[in-house]
Amino acid sequence: MRINEFITHDKIRLIGDDGAQLGIMSAREALVMAESTGLDLVEISETADPPVCRIMNYDKFRYEQSKKLQEAKKKQTVVEVKEIKFRPKTEEHDLNFKIKNIKKFLAQKNKVKVTLRFRGREIVYAQSHGTDVLAKISEAIAEDGVIVQAPHMEGRQMVMLLGPKGG
Repeated sequence: MRINEFITHDKIRLIGDDGAQLGIMSAREALVMAESTGLDLVEISETADPPVCRIMNYDKFRYEQSKKLQEAKKKQTVVEVKEIKFRPKTEEHDLNFKIKNIKKFLAQKNKVKVTLRFRGREIVYAQSHGTDVLAKISEAIAEDGVIVQAPHMEGRQMVMLLGPKGG
């Protein structure tokens, strides 16, 4: 976006500070008009034929743009991926405690990566016992979240990704 003396086009379409069309004129004439009102000549669209320029307070415009950007940043939410790790022989109480944590993370609109790690010879039980544990977890969180990625093996771990409902 170019302003004032940096606008080098011969002819431009000028829009006044009140939004009214002032017509097609040379860039010099438009710059003189802008300076007479104490405002800046700002190029809005250089690809148009002829290019469109507007008389406005450029500093105020930049300030308002930065405020809009800050408001947009405030409203956006960052989704984190939390990870909960299990073992195939995790006791019932510990399992319920970790499920409670998963529900808490889902309530905060975060995704949860559930990892079931198999050590040594436990890998033999991956398909039977592992899928049972992950099925129990998915049943427990059914009203709070959805399965984003179904359980699958990644090396010696079985991984499932859960997300908040409606998000």
